[in-house]
Amino acid sequence: MTVKSKRTHNQALNRKIMNIAVSPLSKSDRKEWEKLYHAYADFYSMPMSEEILDTVWSWIADQNSKFYCLIAKNESGDGLGLMHYREMPSPLRGAQVGFLDDLFVSPNHRGKGIARALYDALDKEAKNNGWPFIRWITAENNDRARAVYDKISEKTHWVTYQMPIATTA
Repeated sequence: MTVKSKRTHNQALNRKIMNIAVSPLSKSDRKEWEKLYHAYADFYSMPMSEEILDTVWSWIADQNSKFYCLIAKNESGDGLGLMHYREMPSPLRGAQVGFLDDLFVSPNHRGKGIARALYDALDKEAKNNGWPFIRWITAENNDRARAVYDKISEKTHWVTYQMPIATTA
């Protein structure tokens, strides 16, 4: 992409996201956040309960926690998308880095620059926190999201594993 076409693309992108406000989650955003988080859980076929909602909300509200949420809203205050992210240590670097846990844009609002607006806000947060990068994982078959990720980030060579821990009864 040439500099001129990139500038034209960026101008078009700015026009698309003009009426989107991205901000840290506030107490008054709880209802919109819950709608978005329920839809996110449904997308991944994960159970959602009041207990989970209350727990995650408490992490976000805790001033001592390094777990955060950004919410994208339209001019009417309707939630369009959310991002949960946190700080985590990177021992080999001897530094803190960012980790994006959740990104969700309401299906009715995809393709309108909301994900990009959320990533732009996350980029500012990373710079403010001195993080050299933000890392995240996604489902291998999440093709639409991966198309966005391929434009704004670099795919690493790391493979993710998860070890289930047996519970005792």
